[in-house]
Amino acid sequence: MIQLKSFLKVIDNSGALVVECINVMGNKKIASIGDEIVVAVKKARPAVVGQQQKLKKGDVARALVTRTHKEVMRRDGSFIQFDDNACVMINKQGQPLGTRIVGPVGEEVRQKRWAKIVAMATRIV
Repeated sequence: MIQLKSFLKVIDNSGALVVECINVMGNKKIASIGDEIVVAVKKARPAVVGQQQKLKKGDVARALVTRTHKEVMRRDGSFIQFDDNACVMINKQGQPLGTRIVGPVGEEVRQKRWAKIVAMATRIV
């Protein structure tokens, strides 16, 4: 359950490390796994000479929620709960900004038709 002012860990290589939710897309108050949110970058990787960073501190971007600490009920009646809140940064067209995703991604991302992110994920739980 992600709402306004929630902090999330970024699990791709877009340059951001920690983001804060500033809006939930779709006129909802809370976001769950597979939902799109608008975030502000709170902490970013330090810039390296010769490399272009896609996101830096203070940038506002969109993200897809991939893990939540609040348990989510699945269609078969089981529950899934992760250790942290995590997201993947995306652009306005829904394409991921990073080229790699580190860590597990919830199965609900596949059910909500985010095929590109599912293909990049190393593990789907």
